[in-house]
Amino acid sequence: MRDVAIIGVGETKIGELWDRSLRELGIEAGLKAIQDAGVRGEDVERMYIGNMSAGKLIDQEHVAPLIADYAGLSHIPSTRIESGGASGGMALSEAYKAVASGMNDIVVVGGAEKMTDVGEDEAKKILSSTADQEWETVFGATFESLYAMMARYHMDKYGTTREQLAQVAVKNHSNAAKNPNAQFPRETNKDFVMKAPVVSDPLGMFDCAPLSDGGAAVVLCPVERVDEFEGEPVEIVSMGEGGDTMAVHEREEIGTLKATQRAAEMAYERAGLKPEEIDFAEVHDNFTITEIMAIEDLGFFEKGEGGKATEEGKTELNSEISINTSGGLKAKGRPVGAVGINQAIEAVHQLRGDAGQRQVEDAEYGLTHNMGGTGASAVVHIFGRWS
Repeated sequence: MRDVAIIGVGETKIGELWDRSLRELGIEAGLKAIQDAGVRGEDVERMYIGNMSAGKLIDQEHVAPLIADYAGLSHIPSTRIESGGASGGMALSEAYKAVASGMNDIVVVGGAEKMTDVGEDEAKKILSSTADQEWETVFGATFESLYAMMARYHMDKYGTTREQLAQVAVKNHSNAAKNPNAQFPRETNKDFVMKAPVVSDPLGMFDCAPLSDGGAAVVLCPVERVDEFEGEPVEIVSMGEGGDTMAVHEREEIGTLKATQRAAEMAYERAGLKPEEIDFAEVHDNFTITEIMAIEDLGFFEKGEGGKATEEGKTELNSEISINTSGGLKAKGRPVGAVGINQAIEAVHQLRGDAGQRQVEDAEYGLTHNMGGTGASAVVHIFGRWS
């Protein structure tokens, strides 16, 4: 297997982009990444696109060739990857494997989602379809209520508090205020978060990531070829994938993300690293409780200590470990298919040292964690600073 690097990155602003189409978002991100890498269109051999549900959201299937066509890359094979909320991360994983195996040298991997072309209720229904339809959502369980059950379990078992959930949102909005591409680049406070309308107890409106439009792309190549291109490289040190049951009620306990644990263990083992060697992480925070569970199951804190660690400021920028420096899904935004690629782009900026006001000091290793559904799929990537 060959070592793999990201040599180019590009992303759109995230938000309610009603005047932009999915193809426009994908093309903008892809062209920015290609330009950043300094590669030519004819150099690109393959494309992977992460996308959750274009068929339902914009009535368009077969979106990978669509984006390749309009980006002037219709000569290459292009494949859409769908894994719920982990679609972008899984697309990056497939691209990584293609380059590491020697099958391809120059691969573009992107993610895009257009979630505001349908009403809010319809978009939430589509998101909920990434849970178990036959045994959960058909009986009225929503995405929010399923995560609310996880939150209540975690609170009852480990003593996690409503204030600790709110602090996740406060911290991530503070980071997003330093990110020009964020959907909500503004500060908030704990009192405001806790007084927001209840969505599904104990989760309120500001415990939930928004519905978003956006696109993101990166360019991969083997490490042995990075000197041929202009883009400043960042190495993909390792990756890991994990799975769990679709239905929440089938799990051993609902306060643990088993797929995340499995993906993390695989990534750490392949990298020869331990959690304490990671300087920053972009974790899947579609709800505030998800971040608390994720930082435990990724090994950064003991099980049940994630809420306390957040409350004590251990996950803030340049603290014990910097979590969601981009603002995360919660504040940067959640264009579902693009999330895993947006996370990788933040890792690249941090390791290049060009993250501006949200820069992690002396960062050597970063981790991204992207999750699908209520945790049935998860993918973890570890990135290293180029030396």
